[in-house]
Amino acid sequence: MIQSLSSSPKCSVASGHPQVTEAACTILQAGGNAFDAVVAAGFASAVAEPALTSLGGGGFLLARMAQGRAVLFDFFVNTPGQGLRASELQPHFLPITVRFPSSEQIFNVGLGSVAVPGILRGYLHIHRRLGRLPLTDVLTPAINLARDGIMINRAQAYFLDLLVPVMTLTGAGRTLFQPDGRYLGEGSIFRNPDLATFLETLPIGGEQAFYAGELAQHIDQDMREGDGLLTTADLAAYQVIEREPLPVDYRGFRLLTNPSPSFGGSLIALSLRLLEAREMTGLAFGSPAHLALLVAVMEEVERRRTEGYLSPADLGQPGLTESLERVRQVSGGTTHVSICDAEGNAATMTTSNGEGSGYFVPNTGIMLNNMMGEDDLHPEGFHVSPPGMRVASMMAPSLLLENNHVRLALGSGGSKRIRTALLQVISNDVDFGMRLQQAVEAPRLHWDGQQVQIEPDFSDTALAALAKRWPLNRWAIQDVYFGGVHAVAPGGEGAGDPRRGGHAAIIELPPRP
Repeated sequence: MIQSLSSSPKCSVASGHPQVTEAACTILQAGGNAFDAVVAAGFASAVAEPALTSLGGGGFLLARMAQGRAVLFDFFVNTPGQGLRASELQPHFLPITVRFPSSEQIFNVGLGSVAVPGILRGYLHIHRRLGRLPLTDVLTPAINLARDGIMINRAQAYFLDLLVPVMTLTGAGRTLFQPDGRYLGEGSIFRNPDLATFLETLPIGGEQAFYAGELAQHIDQDMREGDGLLTTADLAAYQVIEREPLPVDYRGFRLLTNPSPSFGGSLIALSLRLLEAREMTGLAFGSPAHLALLVAVMEEVERRRTEGYLSPADLGQPGLTESLERVRQVSGGTTHVSICDAEGNAATMTTSNGEGSGYFVPNTGIMLNNMMGEDDLHPEGFHVSPPGMRVASMMAPSLLLENNHVRLALGSGGSKRIRTALLQVISNDVDFGMRLQQAVEAPRLHWDGQQVQIEPDFSDTALAALAKRWPLNRWAIQDVYFGGVHAVAPGGEGAGDPRRGGHAAIIELPPRP
C-alpha cells in the first residue's frame, strides 16, 4: 500500500504499519533527519506491531549519510549466562507450534529462550550518534500510541492470532492482549500504558534502569526463579557494535548489507553471485526458466549453508565453481523500516522479538525475545556458544547503490525467508526493470530444504515445469511466510509489502530558509 502525501523535495518512508510510517513522517516534517525518523519509527513499531518487535528484542540499522559514509549498527542479541555456572547453562524451553495457512513451524519460548536484548540500547545509541531532534520529540509518537491506544488492523490481528500461546503465556500478557477476557482481534483497541510511562523516563535516565538499575535486578531475579539465563552481568555488559557493511557487486550495481558474524547478508551475497552466473536478458519473469533458476540458486545456497559455507569467500573458487555449475545445469516475528530523507541520508532497519518469550519486564509493557529458542539462529545446537557472544542473524537491512548513489533502501522480516525475499525483489528491480511496488508485490517462492513453497499467480506452465524436478507446495494466498519487504527509493518512491501490512508514504518538506 502506498500513499503520496506531497511532492519534491521528497522523503520516502516504508514500514510494516501505517502508524509507524506516520511516526517517521511526523519527525521528518518536524525537521528531523532519516535517523531521527527511523528511531521514532522503531519505538512506534514496538507499540503498533507487538507480535513482531519489541524493545526487548534485537536488530540492525544500515545507515548511509548524505556524504556517502555507511555504517551498520549491530544491536542484535547476545547469548546470556554471564556469572552462572556451566551446569546452569541448560535450555529450559516451552515449545509452541505456529501454524501458517500452508505450513507450520515449532518455536521455543519461556524464560530459558531469552537472549540479551539490544533494541533499547541500539535505538538510543543511534539517536545519540546521528539524530538531531531532542529525544523527547522522537519518543512522542510512540508514547501517544501506547497511552491513547491503537486499533488492531487486519494484518496485526493475523500475526497476533498466530501467537496466542505466547502473548497470553503470563498474567502480564493476558492483561495486555485479553483486557476484557477476550483476545484482541481486528478492530480492537490495544493500549500499553506501562510502556508509555517507561518511554517517558528515557530522556532523563536513558537505558540505565533497564541495563544496570532496578529493572535489571527484577529481570535477574525472575530469571533465576524461572530457569532463565539472563543476568545483570549480561545486561550491564551489552554494547552496540558499529561495523563496516558487506559490499556485494551484482550486474554493475553494488549492494551494501549486513556483514559477519550475521549470516543473512553473506547468504544474499552468495545467492546474487550464483544468480549472476545466468544472463537474464530475454528471460521473462515467472517463466519456467526463471523459476527454475531461482529454485536452483536457493537449493544450492541451502546446501552450502548446511555444509557450513556462508559466502563466496567461504567456498573459495573451487567450491564456487562447483556451485555455479550445478546452477547452470538447471538454467535450461520481524519487521522492517526503510527511509530516505530529502538531504540524501538513508536508513534501513530490521528488528525482531522472534516470536517473543512470553515474559514481560515488570511494569514496562516490554516482552523479552525468544532468540535462544530459535533453531534458525542456532544451527549447531542450542546454548553451544558461551555467554556474551553476539548471536548470528538472518536479518539483512540493505542498500542497493547505482554509480555510488542510493537506488533502493530495503529489508525484510521472515526468518529463513528474508534472504530469498530480498533476492527476488533485487532481481525484479535489476533484471526485470519493475517499478518498486511491482517488484515487492510480485509473487515469490522459497526452497525450504524439502519442497518449493510457492505463492499464487505463477503460470501453470511454469509450475508444471518446476514440478518435474522439485516437489511443490502451492499456496492459495500471498502470505507473511514469504517475508515482508519494505523498500524506498530517493526522490519519492516507496513500497510497503502487503504480506505484512506494509505502508509507504512520500512527503514533501517545505524549502529551508
